Amino acid sequence: MARSLNEWLWQHEFWLPPGITWEDMQESEDVHYPQPRDLLLSIPFALILVIIRCAFERAIALPLSSKLGVRDKQRPKPQPNPMLETFYSTCCKNPEEGELISLAKQCDLPVRKVERWFRHRRNTDRPSLSKKFCEACWRFTFYIISFFTGLAVLYDKPWLWDHRECWTGYPQQPLQPSLFWYYLLELSFYWSLVFTLPFDVKRKDFKEQIVHHAATIFLISFSYCANYIRIGTLVMVIHDASDCFLEPTKIFNYMKWKKTCDSLFMIFSAVFLISRLVIFPYTVLYNTYYYSMEIFQPFFGYYFVNALLIILQLLHVFWSCLIIHMVYKFIFQGTMEKDMRSDTEESDKDEEREKIREKEKNGITYFTNVTSNNYIQRNGSEPLNNRTHLTNGHVKER
Repeated sequence: MARSLNEWLWQHEFWLPPGITWEDMQESEDVHYPQPRDLLLSIPFALILVIIRCAFERAIALPLSSKLGVRDKQRPKPQPNPMLETFYSTCCKNPEEGELISLAKQCDLPVRKVERWFRHRRNTDRPSLSKKFCEACWRFTFYIISFFTGLAVLYDKPWLWDHRECWTGYPQQPLQPSLFWYYLLELSFYWSLVFTLPFDVKRKDFKEQIVHHAATIFLISFSYCANYIRIGTLVMVIHDASDCFLEPTKIFNYMKWKKTCDSLFMIFSAVFLISRLVIFPYTVLYNTYYYSMEIFQPFFGYYFVNALLIILQLLHVFWSCLIIHMVYKFIFQGTMEKDMRSDTEESDKDEEREKIREKEKNGITYFTNVTSNNYIQRNGSEPLNNRTHLTNGHVKER
């Protein structure tokens, strides 16, 4: 059964253009072609990257975060409650109103206290600022290394400057050692991201990230097996270019360096939009869809690799919409909106609203338009001390 499946999977019609068989791809002492078994090396290398990442975050990134003033927010811890903890762990982390009422009766607590307990419990599971900082530092370090490695590997390659060279002699294009190690580095990194996905910071585009990682791994693996090495290296360099600016933007945001963060975000936005919406479609999509047809007729591998590239492009469009919205808010409203992919702590908004509601019930009203000398402009300036608040919330003049 396994042998039949293996023979069916590796039919040359799936992987190679018409008229080319696996016999035409035989290696010699001087000529080496990509071999599918080489991809197995990416798994142990990915585990090595995970180990290097843990050591990097603990020995370099975490001490660096302290020196740069990145402080974790003090979060109120929920009171120990076995019944609520059991419900939180086994049933639901964000119960509905009916469930809150039922739990409040079982625990003999007010509903508001039960609601507050769940809010505090959810916040304790949220990643700390130092964890986000360490993750951004690791990715920034890798993307810088990967991007400049890609430039060093490709700067003297003809297909970097003439995209039709991606298909010259295809598929009988010998694999150079530098291209092999560059491919292995990128594939190992994305496997490591998959391995650490349950432990990394989860953002609102978590599902899109999973699709992105899966499509990237499939694309790298398939392009290697089908010897789309040249077009694959262009894809990887283009992606790393904008990521080199995204991670330091996050780092300066965690450091509260607002002006530097805003400047880097604008640079990142420009690089991302140009590289993903202009350079990628022309250099990769148009190249793969049209230029390749000058060399061979369509076959399964042609359709499959183009489908994966289109999935990546759709993700580019999705993230570009988020970025354009943030840039619009910054340019026309003068405020840099927080990363819409990130989850904000519930205590930042819900508890403040709760406190305001409680104070309003006690007859205390908050005024936002208070002048610098603590006077309220009402038919002329009146000192705030000359007015008292009644229990029903109305104001009485002294």
